[in-house]
Amino acid sequence: MTKYIQGMRLSEMFFNEVVQKIIKTNSSDLKYSAGLIGFGSEVLGFDTERSTDHHWGPRVMLFLEEKDFNKKDKISDTLSKQLPSTFHGYSTHFNEPNKVGVQLLSKARAGQSINHKVEIFTIKSFFNEYLGVDPNNELTIFDWLTSSEQKLRTIQSGKVFYDQIGIKNIQKKFNYYPNDVWLYLLASEWTKIGQEEPFIGRCEDINDKLGSKIITTRLVQSIMRLCFLMEKEYTPYSKWFGTAFEKLKSAKKLTPILNKIISSDDWKEKENQLSQTYEIIATMHNDLKITKALATKVSKFHDRPYLVIHGDIFAKEIKKQIKDKTILNIKPNIGSVNQITNSVDLLESNKLLKKMKNLYK
Repeated sequence: MTKYIQGMRLSEMFFNEVVQKIIKTNSSDLKYSAGLIGFGSEVLGFDTERSTDHHWGPRVMLFLEEKDFNKKDKISDTLSKQLPSTFHGYSTHFNEPNKVGVQLLSKARAGQSINHKVEIFTIKSFFNEYLGVDPNNELTIFDWLTSSEQKLRTIQSGKVFYDQIGIKNIQKKFNYYPNDVWLYLLASEWTKIGQEEPFIGRCEDINDKLGSKIITTRLVQSIMRLCFLMEKEYTPYSKWFGTAFEKLKSAKKLTPILNKIISSDDWKEKENQLSQTYEIIATMHNDLKITKALATKVSKFHDRPYLVIHGDIFAKEIKKQIKDKTILNIKPNIGSVNQITNSVDLLESNKLLKKMKNLYK
């Protein structure tokens, strides 16, 4: 049985030990960059043996200069003929995509050209296809607000193995949101907390246990998302949301409490746990020093007996720090598309995401 190697490490070894040597032998004057960015659990570092059942294996992305892109087919053909059929126990040959586009590793027949996953792009063509932006231009406020965070994370967390044409410099442009965009996203998540934090108690008043649980779960998600924002980490989509959260500094303290909140059926116990959580995230906010120090203790929601942190106050104070006029002209605190929806069909479609820009104008 082949010993499992995490995909990013496997791909880097594949480039260093095989692909780079073939290119050097056959195209010694070629300038290019190589790495693994974009889709794939291995790009995020979350792949396991289970991940090997689709789109996984020894794969590399090559980036050519525009003037050399016409050499793409020749380079690909050379690799097909010269790549070994296996690498560290894994086949380098992929079958043709099935009806839903999934490609699996398969054993190449003796003498068969390798159907490899060394994909070739220009830097511009990749970013245009993957994010729908020209990487040579500065992203607009609306570009940032309508970019999939999952995709931004896979750009940031991707690894460049070799860089002659400057893809690392492009990668750095996507490291994190500009400051005023970040502030707007923070304010928007605090707004969501402020809008729903008293409703758990109100549902309990009328014995709506299911409604209370739904709102509790949404608040926990907002709290977790707020932690990603405060620690300046992109949030991945739902499959990796909890896994990525566990890597945050705040997770060590918050995870046990959040688990109790989710599992508790006792309203008062749940309120006590939420109060602890609110105190932690309010303290985290104050530690950012982006506003004046705000209250970290919960208090009653107006004249009603529900204990809340008053997320709206945090949102209001954060928005005071925003200087960009384009953002200030966005009146509702709806946040980015990632804060509005978790629809994969929307967040994976550059065409639909472009239409979402109208929300902010």
